Amino acid sequence: MNCNETERSQWSSRFGFVLASVGGAIGLGNVWKFPYVTGKYGGASFLIVFLIALVFIAIPVLMTEFAIGRKTQLNYTGAIKKLMPGTNWHWLGIMGVLALVLIMSFYFGIAGWTLAYFFKSIAGSYAFDDQSLIVAEFTGFLNSPFTLLFWQFVMVAMTAYIVIQGINSGIEKICRILLPLLFIMIVGLAIRACTLPGAMAGIEFYLKPDWSKLNGEAILAALGQAFFTLGVGCGNMVIYGSYMKRDKTIGSSTVMVAGGDTLAAILMGFIIFPAAFAFQINPEVAGPPLVFMTLPTVFAQMNYGMVFGAAFYLCLFFACLTSTMCILEAVVGYLIDEWQLPRTKATLRVCTVVFILGTFQMLSFGTLSDFTILDKTIFELSDYFVSNILLPVGGLMMTIFAGYWWKDLLLEEINKGDGIKIEKLYVVCIRYLVPLAVLGIFLQQIGVINF
Repeated sequence: MNCNETERSQWSSRFGFVLASVGGAIGLGNVWKFPYVTGKYGGASFLIVFLIALVFIAIPVLMTEFAIGRKTQLNYTGAIKKLMPGTNWHWLGIMGVLALVLIMSFYFGIAGWTLAYFFKSIAGSYAFDDQSLIVAEFTGFLNSPFTLLFWQFVMVAMTAYIVIQGINSGIEKICRILLPLLFIMIVGLAIRACTLPGAMAGIEFYLKPDWSKLNGEAILAALGQAFFTLGVGCGNMVIYGSYMKRDKTIGSSTVMVAGGDTLAAILMGFIIFPAAFAFQINPEVAGPPLVFMTLPTVFAQMNYGMVFGAAFYLCLFFACLTSTMCILEAVVGYLIDEWQLPRTKATLRVCTVVFILGTFQMLSFGTLSDFTILDKTIFELSDYFVSNILLPVGGLMMTIFAGYWWKDLLLEEINKGDGIKIEKLYVVCIRYLVPLAVLGIFLQQIGVINF
């Protein structure tokens, strides 16, 4: 697609759209946060609250993003201009673009680590009996700036190449290949982890309900996990919605997308906890330490551990790549629609800016780790600004507009086609439940609500 096309590109089928959207939603958060918060806040009891929040909070917001895109056939900023002409509210879309650029600036680099560790697994680079050596391996990796920037460049280049190919020949084609492979590999790894000696202790830790841990903090954590797991809040799914056909209802497609993302997150827990407990490794960590220090320790102790480690990191790479494609497409779509740039030029411009910003993000893990602003490294500050400010504020404003200004337009768009029809439930959720939930998440993240 380029700026001279008279008709907007469309997904070739709903199946292609669902695969691409599931790929856009699945990411590192499914691995290094979801299992951790589930175990921390009561296992199955947390899962129940999470699933309720998914239905009544996250899915309505995802429906809204898809509906905004399909209704206007534009990116998020252009959509707001069309839905609220003559106002300055399109700056909310610009804020979304800023959030996505910042996300890409650190996500590309960390995604590159998964590919690096795939090759490390093949080479047996962390096959040590001593955990301190595995920690030293990762520390050395973080303190090698050329290595970090090389893998960041590889991830940027691969994503850019796919996005330049367009919706059908690029994103949809790759997702049709990677998503089925991803789920096959996740299921295989989960089966292997659950059959390890001692794995039942991990499964019990993961799934046994502990209602004593289900306090206010846990409920807000479930709300936040449900909201952010689908990648909503800054309008990036609007661009995928703008390529949708109108033969199927948005409700039906959204349920499939949410179901696929949630299934991947839950299955990841069946990999991490059984494997960690089988080898007496502490699984109660999150983020990079879990993925690049704790899990390599597990793989190093398993029979054929480097094989399973390679498969695991390949899974993560697939999940990251489908996410980076979605995020990049949202910003590229903005430049195509609003700046009338050809797809190739728009993609290369975005990737150049992202790589430059990402250089400082990656170096903040090692070379620039002592450089802080407000007692935070460059990565920590960017992550805080995006996760705690831009995403919840953007999501809150979107739901208010959707519930009080665009309600009738979006409800009509959501129900076009064959499939699930959403009526009063959507209105109640988007007007009342979602804004209250997102406001609670925001107030907790900035420290107004404490437990």
